[in-house]
Amino acid sequence: MFKTRLLSGIMLVIIALVTVITGGDVLFFVLLAVSLLGMTELYKVFGIEKKPPGTVGYLAAIAYYALLYFQQYLPGEKLNWFMMLFMAFLICQMAVLVFAYPKYNTQQILAAFFGMFYVAVMLSYIYQTRILLGGVFTVWLVFVCSWGCDTCAYCVGMLIGKHKMAPILSPKKSVEGGIGGILGAALIGVLYGLAINYWGSADADLLTYAVIGAAGGAISQIGDLAASAIKRYHNIKDYGKLIPGHGGILDRFDSVIFTAPIIYYLAILL
Repeated sequence: MFKTRLLSGIMLVIIALVTVITGGDVLFFVLLAVSLLGMTELYKVFGIEKKPPGTVGYLAAIAYYALLYFQQYLPGEKLNWFMMLFMAFLICQMAVLVFAYPKYNTQQILAAFFGMFYVAVMLSYIYQTRILLGGVFTVWLVFVCSWGCDTCAYCVGMLIGKHKMAPILSPKKSVEGGIGGILGAALIGVLYGLAINYWGSADADLLTYAVIGAAGGAISQIGDLAASAIKRYHNIKDYGKLIPGHGGILDRFDSVIFTAPIIYYLAILL
């Protein structure tokens, strides 16, 4: 099991390196595919992955990515186009509820609407961060914060963890581990900043990278626990089996989903 998990992890890192470094259309379409796969995993939990609520969700995700791809060519205020899509998506989901009544319950309709935002929209911020000025460096903070925090939290929790963070939801996670994860992510952010300044001729402000690392690390833990909460409520161990030893897309990218938009906005603000 450990060998399988290790090999899968190495493959994930290689894929991430190739797609994120390449950027552009490669990263865009990989994220679109990953988003649709992740949505499918979530929709399976609610039994709508092959039914109209799910289909409407997939179409909305594709339309969202299309707007994102062609946004520079959109006339008028770009935000209005995205808001129009979200309103149309909501109306279509409610139309499914009305015209198929009582075939689908409100939980399924809400899950279909939520899933598009939770997976497709939030993951798209990896691409949006990548296309920022200096995004070739900034985008890696998404993974540095989420996966770095996870590793540091695990190590600190194993060594000195005593107080349970969420005893019912995740008994193995500790407050000490959570704090260690945040501090570790901040430290890794600084080390990453030093590395890109030295080898990449970047101009990263180390204090900013520390703040981004800490904030990203904190929010990544919420993303991890949120994904676990959904699984607990529906009595499932993993969202899928796509990644051997890791589960599905949502099992591996649960923290990245939350971290990506935070890194994007912090990069703009700071």
